[in-house]
Amino acid sequence: MATAEERERQRQAGSFGAAADTYERGRPPYPPEAVAWLVPERARGVVDLGAGTGKLTRALRAPGREVIAVEPSAGMRERFSQVLPGVRVLEGTGESIPLPDSSVDTVVCAQAWHWVDPRRAVPEIARVLRTGGRLGLVWNSRDLSAPWVAGLERILRDYAAAPTEDRQVDHVGAPFGPVERQDFRWSHPMTAEEILDMVASRSYVITLEHATREELLGRVRGLLDAKRPTEMPYVTEGYRAELESL
Repeated sequence: MATAEERERQRQAGSFGAAADTYERGRPPYPPEAVAWLVPERARGVVDLGAGTGKLTRALRAPGREVIAVEPSAGMRERFSQVLPGVRVLEGTGESIPLPDSSVDTVVCAQAWHWVDPRRAVPEIARVLRTGGRLGLVWNSRDLSAPWVAGLERILRDYAAAPTEDRQVDHVGAPFGPVERQDFRWSHPMTAEEILDMVASRSYVITLEHATREELLGRVRGLLDAKRPTEMPYVTEGYRAELESL
């Protein structure tokens, strides 16, 4: 039987479809240097696992490369197809990828690995990868060294119902080799409304009661009115591991 924490994680994981437009407006892209580090130039078949509205997918596209998105939420897949009508998007999860064995060169999971069961996802990803393929994991994290961002984080922590972002990177094991990490610091221009959308697209915010969510967003709006930021500083955490053997 699932624990209360597991049930809360499941509830939050299933919440994104109802906020797909907010997610698209508020979530940042990924810096090109991080994408180049994650995905080998030679990769011709790439899966964006847990693609959401295609924030990473846009950066994965390259001449001669097929990018396939896999996304469990119908609402997110619908928004994805509106934004990227020329890219195939399939219903699936990290534990069940609707592709043949040994069919792609790289699988990348952006901002979503903490939702999967790595005990099932690792062998499933290995199944669809060709020999020598790569798994890439990436997260955009707000840079808390900026004082106003640290203030924003303190507000958000008052409302986070459960710790949902355990990276689970240490669960990437055989048949993959050692996991490498690289961080990328950058800033993304954002208006106050886009920052509010970014906050509102967080799973634990989506699932709050209406009055509580409005209280949180009101506090964030007050911080933004006082600080008037024009960009969000990020640290993008990249992880990669090569498929060694099956």
